[in-house]
Amino acid sequence: MSTLHSSVKVGPYTFAHRVVLAPLTRMRAEPGAKPGPLMAEYYAQRASEGGLLIGEATIAAANGNGYLGAPGLFEDSQIAGWKRVTDAVHAKGAKIFLQLYHAGRQSNIDVQPAGSIPVGPSEILHGGVAYTTEGWVPNTPNRALQIDEIKALVESFRTAAERGIKAGFDGVELHGANGYLVDQFLQDNSNKRTDSYGGSIENRTRFLLEVTQALISVWGSDRVGVRVGPSGTWGDMGDSNPEVLFSYVAQQLAPLNLAYLHLIEPRILGNIEDENANPAPIAAQLMRKHYKGTIIAAGGFNGESAEAILQAGDADLVAFGRHFIANPDLPERLRQNLPLNAYDRPTFFGGTEVGYTDYAFHAVAATA
Repeated sequence: MSTLHSSVKVGPYTFAHRVVLAPLTRMRAEPGAKPGPLMAEYYAQRASEGGLLIGEATIAAANGNGYLGAPGLFEDSQIAGWKRVTDAVHAKGAKIFLQLYHAGRQSNIDVQPAGSIPVGPSEILHGGVAYTTEGWVPNTPNRALQIDEIKALVESFRTAAERGIKAGFDGVELHGANGYLVDQFLQDNSNKRTDSYGGSIENRTRFLLEVTQALISVWGSDRVGVRVGPSGTWGDMGDSNPEVLFSYVAQQLAPLNLAYLHLIEPRILGNIEDENANPAPIAAQLMRKHYKGTIIAAGGFNGESAEAILQAGDADLVAFGRHFIANPDLPERLRQNLPLNAYDRPTFFGGTEVGYTDYAFHAVAATA
């Protein structure tokens, strides 16, 4: 048996295989940022006996969205929709972790409450786009957060995590990558603060650690994961010394007894492969030096490269994105070395069941 299809322990859970559904922004939530039946069907399709799914980026605070159609857990009214999703996943014998995020400066006033200005660590002009009723539009220039607002956002993550328990999730992951708010605090091209949340690496890591501890206070450390993107540049991000920064992040997270550390390889920009990046999985290789707990690697993997990183010991599980979108039965296809459906990039974000729940399972495709 391959390592990819061997059992693995993650926090209090034992999984039958190491093929993880990556958290994938699909923007199919109903009005009010509420998951509907279509989302429940999508996740149920990708659930397998003994498998792990990580839910898509879910808004933790009312001002935390950057995409029309993204789901939330910043209000109690959103719990029921997510409970429909988790029940559907559990019925298939799988577990699902909630991923919480705040878009920060990666937003537009059209998806902000009452048309308010997006927030971030510092007021810095940058590129990037948000998704609104007008489609993909430039981000609105943000304002800098005040200290009391930062404290309030930490509390927002904590209360969203509490709602996640009521919604039936099995754990929670903090999204600290992809140019969103936590990442904006970490990297020094987006964080020019001179207070306790800026300047030194220790200060820039403070927000990530405070939110992580807030999630731990709700879930316990062994059901909390953290996702980061070492050397990630998506969203006009960058740092003057990323290796030192993210090594420090790993060192600070290592003693917390987390369920896992989830790493995005820099060879992926958003959902597109960066042809100029190192094709090898360098993020996991770097972070393994400082983090001996469970690591999930993500970013451009196929069955062969996933097996290789597991064999090398740099990761313990591998999260798949684009291939899992197009192949709801991906774990079984990889186990049997079956051909994969091609993914349709134009239907990744927003829309209907097309490119969402209409991809064929292998048995269906074989008899069509």
